[in-house]
Amino acid sequence: MTISIEKPMFEEVSAFQKKSENNTGDLTMASEHDEAFLAPEMNAFGRQFRNYDAENERQKSVEEFYRLQHINQTVDFVKKMRAEYGKLDKMVMSIWECCELLNDVVDESDPDLDEPQIQHLLQSAEAIRKDYPNEEWLHLTALIHDLGKVITLPQFGGLPQWATVGDTFPVGCAFDESNVHHKYFSENPDFHNQAYNTKSGIYTEGCGLNNVMMSWGHDDYMYLVAKENGSTLPSAGQFIIRYHSFYPLHTAGEYTHLMNEEDKENLKWLHVFNKYDLYSKSKVHVDVEKVKPYYMSLIRKYFPENLRW
Repeated sequence: MTISIEKPMFEEVSAFQKKSENNTGDLTMASEHDEAFLAPEMNAFGRQFRNYDAENERQKSVEEFYRLQHINQTVDFVKKMRAEYGKLDKMVMSIWECCELLNDVVDESDPDLDEPQIQHLLQSAEAIRKDYPNEEWLHLTALIHDLGKVITLPQFGGLPQWATVGDTFPVGCAFDESNVHHKYFSENPDFHNQAYNTKSGIYTEGCGLNNVMMSWGHDDYMYLVAKENGSTLPSAGQFIIRYHSFYPLHTAGEYTHLMNEEDKENLKWLHVFNKYDLYSKSKVHVDVEKVKPYYMSLIRKYFPENLRW
């Protein structure tokens, strides 16, 4: 099944440049969207988004999370996790059942949100649906992008938070300084491995992100679930699922030397998605039962009824 998607609407600027006040690199809304989504300046706690330097208890726990993540995410660990979770033998259930399971998950790496996860998914999806009403594949991608976080639940192996959530990054090459709390990588065994600590490491320039091992977590797991269960989401949708936490790439503009042409095209859609993923986190809840029929119709279109997880 081939899904046709329109080109995202945004100003003609570099896909890799950092956001600035007057030239953001974000989409330009079509004129019919009179009340397009506007990114708020503050998160649900009244602080700036993705502020990892503020002095408060939540920020301290976030920093401790990244310390553990940076020390433990190695090439060997990622290979082990991909082999284990690639079996997809944890459970058989539907996409919506997984959405409901996600309510039991709290993301300790997120300084901006302490709401139930399903609310974040629906907030993101509904905001995109309003501005991009014809891109139904993007609505569904927003709904399911974080479902992989269930791997922290006991029935999925109970992985620690540092192996489930947080920003992602390539392993097998040098850890770029754009990574949050970069200083803790010095305690990672791969940091001192000469095969892994150069700019390209074990990879070649332009090899394509599909050939690059990313730190293990919910992004890669949900990508494997979608791919191996035969999802018909377009390439851009699967790219968003797999790399939406790859902030060093889509926000800082690093690691671009590893991308191929398909990655560059898909990154344009990830830039569109990221605004809604990051800034739609709020205390205003979506009426789940009201919107459920719409998303169930999309799930039936792009996924089998039951999936192996």
